[in-house]
Amino acid sequence: MAPTLNFDREQNQICQIKSNLELYENDPLVQLVILKGNGKAFCAGGDVVSLITSSLVGHWTYAASFYKKELILDHLVATYKKPTVSLINGIVMGGGAGLSMPTRFRVVTEKAIFAMPEASIGLFPDVGASYFLSRLLGYFGEYLGLTGARLDGAEIAACGLATHFVPSIKLESLENALQVLNSPNVSTISALIKTFAEKPNVKEDSPFRRLEVINKCFSKETVEEIIESLEHELQIGAEKWITNALSYMRSSCPTSLKIFLKSIKRGRVEKIDQCLYRDYNIACHFFRGTFGNHFYEGSRAKLFDKDNKPKWEPSKLELVDKEMVNQYFRNINDEEWEPLRFPDRSNSQIASKL
Repeated sequence: MAPTLNFDREQNQICQIKSNLELYENDPLVQLVILKGNGKAFCAGGDVVSLITSSLVGHWTYAASFYKKELILDHLVATYKKPTVSLINGIVMGGGAGLSMPTRFRVVTEKAIFAMPEASIGLFPDVGASYFLSRLLGYFGEYLGLTGARLDGAEIAACGLATHFVPSIKLESLENALQVLNSPNVSTISALIKTFAEKPNVKEDSPFRRLEVINKCFSKETVEEIIESLEHELQIGAEKWITNALSYMRSSCPTSLKIFLKSIKRGRVEKIDQCLYRDYNIACHFFRGTFGNHFYEGSRAKLFDKDNKPKWEPSKLELVDKEMVNQYFRNINDEEWEPLRFPDRSNSQIASKL
């Protein structure tokens, strides 16, 4: 038995998903759990417009409460005791990435699109991104988080974000085969998926084929040095992916970029629960506006007024010093704020993550 969980792009049914997962985890008839999207996307992320609207008419802790539930769900998936399989046949961004990346098997098709574009709306790549992006080859994770670059299915599989590439025409057959497999054995499940999988064909102009340049540029210590290095590479030979990367970074929130770079550097040597704890603290500062109105200004410019002209403050990278970044990593001094706590879910299968 392999129950399938469906995710509606326009609805956030976090509590119901969590309840179902907990039920399946303790059901002896359930051998594995399949996660897939309901429609053309796996999950394009949370409904930011509704989140901000509710927060503005209520209180910032509404966003914090919602986010806490989301991270607890991500933690549940990351520590799940039974095999989990994500079938990604469309957009997977933001919250969708946080939900799917911790699963044991991540199957993508040619229709899959991955991105973490949070810095463009004054937030930062979160939901465990500092964990799963930091474990990619070289500094490809830094590249993805700092540039909001979109990957297609072949690139998602090639860089390691997905475990298998399966053509969309075969996806339904794979799901049916998983449903009747009736085995919790990871090796057996892997062998079955491999019978449907193909080698991803990465395009010649894909940034993933320029990993040596990405490693050279994105291994730098600061965002300013990364941009300077990219500008130098652009002078050597104009490449579209470099132009796109520079354009995104120059228009994104300077504070967000610096926070993410510091976060992913920490994530390289931390466990997933530590990364999620940090995401919660940082995000709550953004929701509360403790040190600036970045998230609300970015959302205004991108999602509400749609003028695409956010007025970041500070407006330039060089105006964001280390202490301004460090303060986002501390607990919030507010009697209405509650720290994030996870239930004890230690078990042999996920010991490496905790």
